[in-house]
Amino acid sequence: MSGTVGEESLKRKRSKTSVKANKRSKAEKNDSNDEDDPQAEILLLENAILESKKNYNNITTLLEIAQKNGDDDSTQLALVSLCRVFLRLLASGNMSRRDGQSEKDIVVVQWLKKRLGDYKQIILSAFEDEESASTALTLAMRILQAEGKYTNDKDESNFPKVFLREIVDALVRKGSEDIRQEFCEKFLAEYTDIRFYTFKVLKDILSADSDESSNEDLFNNVLDLLSFFEDVPDSAEDMSQFYVDAPKKKSDPVKSVNQHKKQAQEAWLALFALDPNREQRKTVLQIMTKSIAPWFTRPELLMDFLTDSYNAGGATSLLALSGVFYLIQERNLDYPSFYRKLYSLLDANILHSKHRSKFFRLLDTFLSSTHLPAVLVASFIKRITRLCLNAPPAAIVVVIPWVYNLFKKHPLCTFMMHRVSRTPEEKEILENEGMADPFIADEEDPMETRAIDSCLWEVVQLQSHYHPNVATIAKIISEQFTKQSYNIEDFLDHSYSSLLDAELSKQVKKPPVVEFMIPKRVFLPQDPASGTEDSLLAKLWDFQ
Repeated sequence: MSGTVGEESLKRKRSKTSVKANKRSKAEKNDSNDEDDPQAEILLLENAILESKKNYNNITTLLEIAQKNGDDDSTQLALVSLCRVFLRLLASGNMSRRDGQSEKDIVVVQWLKKRLGDYKQIILSAFEDEESASTALTLAMRILQAEGKYTNDKDESNFPKVFLREIVDALVRKGSEDIRQEFCEKFLAEYTDIRFYTFKVLKDILSADSDESSNEDLFNNVLDLLSFFEDVPDSAEDMSQFYVDAPKKKSDPVKSVNQHKKQAQEAWLALFALDPNREQRKTVLQIMTKSIAPWFTRPELLMDFLTDSYNAGGATSLLALSGVFYLIQERNLDYPSFYRKLYSLLDANILHSKHRSKFFRLLDTFLSSTHLPAVLVASFIKRITRLCLNAPPAAIVVVIPWVYNLFKKHPLCTFMMHRVSRTPEEKEILENEGMADPFIADEEDPMETRAIDSCLWEVVQLQSHYHPNVATIAKIISEQFTKQSYNIEDFLDHSYSSLLDAELSKQVKKPPVVEFMIPKRVFLPQDPASGTEDSLLAKLWDFQ
């Protein structure tokens, strides 16, 4: 009996030791797995921080992991983990100073704030890496939201402007175009407070760089942010979404439409102060009336920039036209020599420019008033028809209907279409000596060109143009003016390819006449024995 009990007790003892051994082996395996798995190690460090203040030193360990530039995902995991840690610390109030705190607690709060500052610098430096930039932006904006939410006073909002400036500064100096686009779409376009304070910090960033040499990359990157908006808020109802808690005061500038526009205006003026180069100036002028001028509470502040651009000449002047006209129309800008400058833009390059369509739209607007002097309008008609002699067909098919419309609006200019010799003496002089065109082509003042005394012989030449479409449309000037007006928009988008496609798509009713006998030589002289006359090419050039 005793032997049996002993055996049973022995078996029980053995079973306990085996179980302990198994538990020990499993624990060792778990420890080894945790050491091998960086994600598990990071999670353990994070949980320990949240469990007790004694483990706050784990934050330093996570910061060291986040600063490593390895190929594994431990850096990303550490960044996300630290974000969760700081969000909980901010929400719990452990990073805020309160009344009645001991010196030891105050030291801990200061230490945590320094570690948060280190973490901010790490995620801002991640903007340079395209793979981690999107994650870093999301983490930075979550920290910013938590700072604004949990560090506010009871009565006043406390938007974290300093950290937002660091984010925006990193975006315009280090960030790629994709990360700036993401910031615009997710935050600038959605939240009123982010947009308001972004305008404000951009002005500060640009003002700090105004004394340095012009930075093309900085200008272009800031332009990406400012030009993102096309729709300007009209009322407080359009500004109802806030990323941080909405200000409680009704008079808070963030809720004011005028203050919004004022901040955007100052940001744009600070950008213009960087002295953009020619290409940057063209980019700005292209979006002037849609994306820039509507933000200005005082559009007259654009006068210097626009008039300088308008006086620059070339394509820059063409692009500045719409902005100058906007100021004339909206703010009664006084530009005494406007039409003289506009007349000077009609040079040999205007009909070859890629901005030709935009220029004609504006030119049609500028000359549409029936109160303009006929002498002035005649100068524009004469100058542009003279340029048509060396213009591409796509430009000529726009000019002729436009001239037709001007004749309908300004009947006093129709004398230019058909001038008849009144006296026999004039006819005799015309037959014997010909006629000298009284138009002064080199005159800069459109009121002194004497174009009204001339005639449009250039249109007669265009009626014999090599392109059939040009020749056909040029004949409308010689026919009766039965049509009220032409829609210029129907002709502005023509090009060589569109004209060619129109010709190729036509159905040929009568086959064209072709050479019935193939010549033996085209570029070289013919054999004398053949009796065939040399071609014009062989007479003019020697290809041997």
